[in-house]
Amino acid sequence: MKYSIVIPCYKSSHTIRQVVETTCAELDRLGRTPYEFILVDDFSPDGGATARELKALATDFDCVTAITLAHNVGQHNALICALHYAEGDVIIFMDDDMQTHPSQLDAMLGGLDDDHDVVYGYYPDKKHSGFRNFGSWFTHMSVRILIGKPKDMKTSSYVVMKKYVRDSIIQYPAHYTQMQGLILRTVAAERIASVPIEHFDRAYGESGYTLKKLLSLWSNIAGFSIVPLRFTQRFGVFTTLCGVLGLVWLLIRKIISKTKILGWTSTMMTIIIFSGIILITLGVVGEYVGRMFLTMGNYPQYVVREVYGKKMQEHARPLPEEQQ
Repeated sequence: MKYSIVIPCYKSSHTIRQVVETTCAELDRLGRTPYEFILVDDFSPDGGATARELKALATDFDCVTAITLAHNVGQHNALICALHYAEGDVIIFMDDDMQTHPSQLDAMLGGLDDDHDVVYGYYPDKKHSGFRNFGSWFTHMSVRILIGKPKDMKTSSYVVMKKYVRDSIIQYPAHYTQMQGLILRTVAAERIASVPIEHFDRAYGESGYTLKKLLSLWSNIAGFSIVPLRFTQRFGVFTTLCGVLGLVWLLIRKIISKTKILGWTSTMMTIIIFSGIILITLGVVGEYVGRMFLTMGNYPQYVVREVYGKKMQEHARPLPEEQQ
């Protein structure tokens, strides 16, 4: 059985070597061999330091394949890129900052059995900032509502999966990728396990996720659900009913009171509110249509610039159709 460790890298020149060396030592200790590393530099804005370090690792380790992308595509699209090159029977998602610590691999791999095809590690005690913890909670709630993620399923970026799950995920053609959505549409919830593991502090620096990037990642969840469209439809029906009832009330009041109703203010407020609702609805629909347009136009998930490694020819595969 072969193990593939896939790691999206972003400004990780100070940590990625430690991740690779520590993971190698742990897998050797556990007897989980052979293994390979697929490291993807997501166009890190560090003057090429991350790309140079990945290239050095590919030179120093036969098991390392390093890939550099032509532009930044985000963590989940970088994972999709790595999965296209992974050849293992078991795929392991790890981060580049030592927070998904190699010492937890025994627990993670132990959860992968005949009854479970995907294992998520989750952190009873997180080392993230309050902002990141809130973002994780909000994403968890969104995935529950939009995709139907079970309430008791706990997730993180530390994932172990069987090869057939990877084979299904790489068939997804759209640019807007959300890994939880892809996994949940591939594997029944009953076959996904959650294992408690220890969360470690970052070995160096700070998270590359900004509020803008977190919101962009969150918005990708909508690509796996039509709940927002159904919500706007039902909200439209609700507001229409409220408008009809309000009109009936005004007519009855006019007939009974026989007084002139000065309704300019209420009329203008109603127009403003309903105009806002219409624009929001059009925005939601437009977002879906826009994403469909980009998908049909073969907008690529990623563009590979270079591949490094002593086994480069062995790992290199034909590019996905959207890049040809």
